[in-house]
Amino acid sequence: MRIDILSAVPELLESPLNHSIIKRAKEKSIVEIHIHNIRDWSKDKYKRIDDYSFGPDAGMVLQIEPIYDAITELCSARKYDHVIYTSPDGERLNQKMSNTLSLSGNIIILCGHYKGIDQRIRDFLITKEISIGDYVLTGGELAAAVIIDSVVRLLPGAMSDETSALTDTFQDDLLAPPIYTRPADFKGWKVPDILISGDHKKIKDWQEAEAYKRTKLLRPDLLEENE
Repeated sequence: MRIDILSAVPELLESPLNHSIIKRAKEKSIVEIHIHNIRDWSKDKYKRIDDYSFGPDAGMVLQIEPIYDAITELCSARKYDHVIYTSPDGERLNQKMSNTLSLSGNIIILCGHYKGIDQRIRDFLITKEISIGDYVLTGGELAAAVIIDSVVRLLPGAMSDETSALTDTFQDDLLAPPIYTRPADFKGWKVPDILISGDHKKIKDWQEAEAYKRTKLLRPDLLEENE
């Protein structure tokens, strides 16, 4: 997989995309991640990429020309499955979406900034808009990092134990059950006996029951969506 990110503040992405699973996936050539500064496509001598919006609203808007030129240049070099825009009014990111995106070959992610981007980019070049929640960030860089992290960890070979991702929260529309590790007894706080019984079928049944119980208590909406 190749991921190209277009950003007005690319420095914000350097740290989150160069550690842990993402770093290992890059080292194994499982994923290529290229961070581009939108200013590289600016024709302004001061490398400006924003301007005032038409109308009375306050706030600056990312201009259409440098973004258009950046996406056009990238798309002339290879085919992209998605051109994504990180936006608070996009489709809410969830595990099913991450699973689907992980099957892609190449992706462009455009990070919003300032008041947003010229609507014509959204109308004619963006193929998918994604939100990570109902709140507004300074820019789309952190949202892009979240999307990339949720996708890259699913790529074959990215995790040392690939089956681990299959038991993550939300993979089966349920929250994950409680998990424990040694010691089995800490200051009188004990691990449930079933987990140290060695009976794998009973453990599996217990985990499924606990996952359902936790989901019903904490996220009943997940159960309602699948009724």
